[in-house]
Amino acid sequence: MIHRKSNGVFIIAATPFTMDGALDLTSTDRMVDFYLDMGVSGMTILGIMGEAPKLTSEESLTFARHVLARVNGRVPVVVGVSGPGLDNMKRLTDEVMSAGAAGVMVAPMPSLNTDTKQKGYYAQVCKTLGADVPICLQDYPQTTGVTFSIETLLDIFAAHDQIVMLKHEDWPGLNKLSRIREATGEGDRRLSILTGNSALFLPQEMQRGADGAMTGFAYPEMMVKVVTRHFAGDVDGAEDLFDAYLPMVRYEQQLGLGLAIRKEVLHRRGVLDSPKVRAPGPALTDLDKAELTRLTKRLEARLVGLI
Repeated sequence: MIHRKSNGVFIIAATPFTMDGALDLTSTDRMVDFYLDMGVSGMTILGIMGEAPKLTSEESLTFARHVLARVNGRVPVVVGVSGPGLDNMKRLTDEVMSAGAAGVMVAPMPSLNTDTKQKGYYAQVCKTLGADVPICLQDYPQTTGVTFSIETLLDIFAAHDQIVMLKHEDWPGLNKLSRIREATGEGDRRLSILTGNSALFLPQEMQRGADGAMTGFAYPEMMVKVVTRHFAGDVDGAEDLFDAYLPMVRYEQQLGLGLAIRKEVLHRRGVLDSPKVRAPGPALTDLDKAELTRLTKRLEARLVGLI
């Protein structure tokens, strides 16, 4: 189970599709093996970048069970269960927890535009899912449209022991991260904080007290090495390595196009048979692909002597 001291890199997994848009479970197996070979500490599936809203309920459950079976307990797997209906959330949660999930991730509904609504919603979520289900709260206002104040988040964490992890990807959010870590850094108050945003600010987030990353950058080995070096006390070495990947991190961070870039990179790395993004979704142009090729070659040159 995920817990208040969970750390490392929890990779946000893509959802592989064939070119005709069907679930690709063969590529799914290869993807799971790839992530594990890269040294990730955990995995998160059915997240926003996992195209969860584009899956049917049956597809979501099929994919989750398949990943959990392939991982087979080697690392904890968090399953995104966010959705407008608590009954559906409860059904999916029960299914994936029974299949071996380590916890679930819940993002706020777009209508939660006051502190009172936010607190009330997570109280309902916790009561509905049950106290034995560890929860990761996702704070991603750029996508959800919901902005949590620091005080509201701290009140939610204090009221619900089963919320053991925060996926922090507010932006700008470094000061928010610092204040939450200061308030949740010790004893029973401690909270696991993993960060997103395609790892764009990972070195600074680690220096501000994050426990690691929960994002899907297509080179997970970078994030693993940066986090490992940071924990070993090699802060400058961690940042030097990150700097080599920064142009690729930035390129993948393009709003509206980032998932297509990520899947194209995973396809080129032999992980996915197809870079297919389900409609409505972006597709790379020939010029995009040429830029990606150039960035890849420059990255490979920079890495000589760094790893």
